[in-house]
Amino acid sequence: MSDLRNASEGPHPTTPGIGLSLRHTRAKGEPRFPDGPKADPAGSHFERRIRSFQPRRSRVTAGQADALQRLWPKWGLDIDGQRVLDLTELFGNDNPVVLEIGFGMGEATAQMAAAAPDTNILAVDVHTPGQGNLLGLADREGLSNIRVGNGDAIILLREMLAPDSLDGLRVYFPDPWPKKRHHKRRLIQPEFLTLAASRLRPGAVVHCATDWEPYAEQMLEVLTAHPDFENAVPDGGFAPRPAERPLTRFEGQGLDKGHVVNDLLFRRVPHREPHKEQPPTG
Repeated sequence: MSDLRNASEGPHPTTPGIGLSLRHTRAKGEPRFPDGPKADPAGSHFERRIRSFQPRRSRVTAGQADALQRLWPKWGLDIDGQRVLDLTELFGNDNPVVLEIGFGMGEATAQMAAAAPDTNILAVDVHTPGQGNLLGLADREGLSNIRVGNGDAIILLREMLAPDSLDGLRVYFPDPWPKKRHHKRRLIQPEFLTLAASRLRPGAVVHCATDWEPYAEQMLEVLTAHPDFENAVPDGGFAPRPAERPLTRFEGQGLDKGHVVNDLLFRRVPHREPHKEQPPTG
């Protein structure tokens, strides 16, 4: 979970509509954003496990802080694991819902939301500046089909989403954990895919992308071997970058340096019927 207690404080307006601000010194234990995302929404309710993400500390700008304070009660969600979400209630409609795990600063998420207004995006990350940036983008561009989740996506999937409630899963440029001793921290593992499959409707697509080639090979291996998924590419292997996945600034910089970006598209197969023994004949 991002711990931003050491970040510089953003300005707090003295009077609505006036740009002047006063620096506010928080008392010990006072939350960074009283109406914003919690520092540790799930608390100690769930067992500790190997995390697939690493908290990052970085400065929250004044604009991001303002978006978090104003918009979190409207479009934010703390992943506390204490209830099963009603996605129709969360978004205010029954449009398809795609889960995006790890959205960085949210530019690509906002572009995809604008391009497909009839698809709801539940975007999850632990990076507070990114959460504020995405909320600000959604507000400025009038994107009502985005909800921003704060916390552990595993707890969200396991505790807060109903079976067959998702129409897609996006995992773009997850932490590759390049050192061999850290490979167990990679998100795309058989256990994660089994959990994700239980929340995806048949036909839903898992779309992964990475610029770390050894991780891409591992993703392809575990997805191909998993019985709940089939490669959407007829001949198997990696997929061309779909037009609906925007080329991000980060990705463009990597391509300029000669990095190879691989996309993977795998479809959730129909649920397998339990085996029934045939009655004896004769």
